[in-house]
Amino acid sequence: MKIQWLGHSSFKLTESTGVSVVTDPFDGSEVGIPFPDISADVVTISHGHFDHNKVENVKDHKLVLNSTGMHEVDGVDISGFLSYHDSQKGAVRGKNIVFRFRMDGVEVCHLGDIGEKLSPMLAELIGSINILLIPIGGRYTIDADMAKEYVDFLMPDVVIPMHYMQDGYNTELDDLEDFLRKFDRDSIECPDTDEVEFDRADFDGERTRVIVLRKID
Repeated sequence: MKIQWLGHSSFKLTESTGVSVVTDPFDGSEVGIPFPDISADVVTISHGHFDHNKVENVKDHKLVLNSTGMHEVDGVDISGFLSYHDSQKGAVRGKNIVFRFRMDGVEVCHLGDIGEKLSPMLAELIGSINILLIPIGGRYTIDADMAKEYVDFLMPDVVIPMHYMQDGYNTELDDLEDFLRKFDRDSIECPDTDEVEFDRADFDGERTRVIVLRKID
């Protein structure tokens, strides 16, 4: 399966069968960076803010998922779990949906704009995962310290950070380096690409790799 970073918290996940999902498409004019010309079968929305819910930016989609529950789309399993956008059970910024995907036997978790500490209940729902797509920018989501706690508890094989400060942004977020400093440098990979491909055999369960994708205009 392939993972392409579209910017901010948006990714395109594609199974070998061709079935594709785009997570959290954003309004480029509001965010400050362009959203690419992209199509997908399914769009998932973690919450209703403009930088995560621009469904119309994804061409040819047949299904939009923006709530909790279990779904199966042409062999791809998608589960949504309730969480919160802040540390006060949604009183400040509302609810957030964490999505888990199973593609080609690879388990991927997209945390959306999660803003709370990892609870035992949410950790149990997420379960064992291979790839964790995690916000690290603080201010509106968890910050680097709390993101590291998620990584240490969930122990994914791969972590791909998202929702951090980028050139051109119309808002302020924490920097990527705040998160990377919490890992050994030999565990960090920075491929000069916005897309990576994984196979179930790629994961040995012995270490966590941090992969920083580069947004290509």
